[in-house]
Amino acid sequence: MKINARQLEQVNNRITALLNADSFYGKKLREAGITEVNSAEEFEQLPFSEKNDLREAYPLGLMTAPEEEIVRIHSSSGTTGLPVIIPYTAKDVDDWGEMFKRCYEFAGLTNKDRVQITPGYGLWTAGIGFQNGAEKLGSMVIPMGPGNTEKQLKMMMDMKSTVICATSSYALLLAEEIQKRGIKDQICLKKGIIGSERWGEKMRARISSELGIELYDIYGLTEIYGPGIGINCKGQNYMHYWDDYLYLEIIDPVTLKPVPDGEWGEIVITTLVKEGAPLIRYRTHDLSRIVTEKCPCCDNRFPMIDIIKGRTDDMMKIKGVNVFPAQIEEVLKSFNELSSEYQIRISHLDGKDTMRIYVETSGEYDFEELGKRVAAEVKSRIGFTPIVKVVEVGLLPRSEKKTQRVIDERFG
Repeated sequence: MKINARQLEQVNNRITALLNADSFYGKKLREAGITEVNSAEEFEQLPFSEKNDLREAYPLGLMTAPEEEIVRIHSSSGTTGLPVIIPYTAKDVDDWGEMFKRCYEFAGLTNKDRVQITPGYGLWTAGIGFQNGAEKLGSMVIPMGPGNTEKQLKMMMDMKSTVICATSSYALLLAEEIQKRGIKDQICLKKGIIGSERWGEKMRARISSELGIELYDIYGLTEIYGPGIGINCKGQNYMHYWDDYLYLEIIDPVTLKPVPDGEWGEIVITTLVKEGAPLIRYRTHDLSRIVTEKCPCCDNRFPMIDIIKGRTDDMMKIKGVNVFPAQIEEVLKSFNELSSEYQIRISHLDGKDTMRIYVETSGEYDFEELGKRVAAEVKSRIGFTPIVKVVEVGLLPRSEKKTQRVIDERFG
């Protein structure tokens, strides 16, 4: 899907703003001698930006609008290195709210819904993004923030919340607690808007079944506004994204060249109207593809990408084999005996790498026999034999934020 004339005009407006501000990316463009682009081919010659570049701009090197027009900053939730600081103008905040409102509308929410928001507030973009969109829609917002499951459930019952916004990990934790307490008949939830981490089909089915709700997968990242830049339609996994605000490319992460529509690769995003910190050709490292078929759920106003399959930097190298967590997840979902939860631990013992996979099942199954079958299936599909440890359902850690599923113990 090539960039169109209107989008090129918007990109050139952002290039002018970046050059005038002499911000981080403006300097990069000036060094490359670029003042405008007049075709898709010229656009594809623009330099990429990456998270490490953005860290080098700390604290306000990304600021492109005049400081008196900046009304807010947000920061990435990364735990390593300097944080990425993203400045927002009032228009940026409003545009983000409009995109999020559009997500809620695609999920069928109205101003009669009561929306309970559990992601974090503060420098992180999550909680306040969910809230801004819901308020624009006119829904009643219950801004709980993360944690305090006891209070979450009380408010959910007392306020008769109809929508839960959460990470998939916390949605699962809440679903399990509701089942344990036998209070499902007191819960009025109809829909869940889930974001912040990749989640598999088995986990999705489990949350949906245990809570009795429709689930929608929301997409976004702090560098590009935050969550709310795309959402899936009812009844299918493909996600619509808002091409009046963003231009998406899919590139080969090795050659860095665009791939044909329909092929898998890395998502690269250009913000078309962002004022506070415009980004051009930002490498997200998320893996997806442009979906070419027509959407059965809507009027096809907006293009679609497939589910996020993983990240280019998720790759693990074990015994000379390149492995992605999504490949392990694909094996595990083929076993009906297993719950949706798993944990991968990689260590280096006696001069060789070892992968241990922890999985959950109920007490009715033979743990040892099930573990051998899972190990054999991993060997068959991926090419090496892991150590599989089977435990009772509920023993693996649950999280109120994101669940760490891969722990590499080889590097400290």
